[in-house]
Amino acid sequence: MKVLITGASSGIGKDMARILAQKGYTLTIVARDKEKLEETKRELEKITEIETISMDLSSEENCKELHKQVKDIDILINNAGFGDCGNFTKTDLNKEIKMIETDIIAYHILTKLYLIYMKAKNQGKILNVASIAGFMPGPLMATYYASKNYVVRLSEAIREELKKEKSKVQISILCPGPVETNFNKVANVKFNLREANSMSVAKYAIKKFEKGKFYIVPGIDVKIAKLGAKIIPTNIIAKFAYMAQKRKINGN
Repeated sequence: MKVLITGASSGIGKDMARILAQKGYTLTIVARDKEKLEETKRELEKITEIETISMDLSSEENCKELHKQVKDIDILINNAGFGDCGNFTKTDLNKEIKMIETDIIAYHILTKLYLIYMKAKNQGKILNVASIAGFMPGPLMATYYASKNYVVRLSEAIREELKKEKSKVQISILCPGPVETNFNKVANVKFNLREANSMSVAKYAIKKFEKGKFYIVPGIDVKIAKLGAKIIPTNIIAKFAYMAQKRKINGN
């Protein structure tokens, strides 16, 4: 079976590639950092067939080109993305636009194009990497939280459509809390909450994904946060989120 993983040069994406390689999947891994991709390839080509594509998925045309280059896949894992932290009026607009292009538009394009292909075959699986942030507002990380809300709601809607059509295609969302990855450096944030180990999250994600679970939420504390986001009024969640984000900006 062939798997396409975006954002696979580090963090959860790279760890999922490692796990799937051990399981014998054929991999196509995509990221901007060509050097890191090649490092991953050298590590994994000993145990599976692997192809690397260095590409910036913040470009709409690149997303479409990726689909043209890699059409015949069984599993799509949308993992590429990054965040930013700070007051909405003070954060960098260009960085936010790039974030929207990567975290929303790329997910949308790739999910749509590969879903059309999978539905035609009536088989295939898509894993969209979201976040616990996708269930709540995120003052001081407004754009990032909003992007993950988009991924969650899009995936939920697609799941219902597939159910109504009695399609055998599976879609799932991975919704972790803070994870020890390069995300924190890029987002200029230091979490006060316990950060999960990237490999542990990846193992849990693949295990649940293979079992067909839709909401994949690693960790009891994150599961409680998801439940809280469902039953607590949004304005209260926003207040708590603001206080939490305020404490962690630059580790303060």
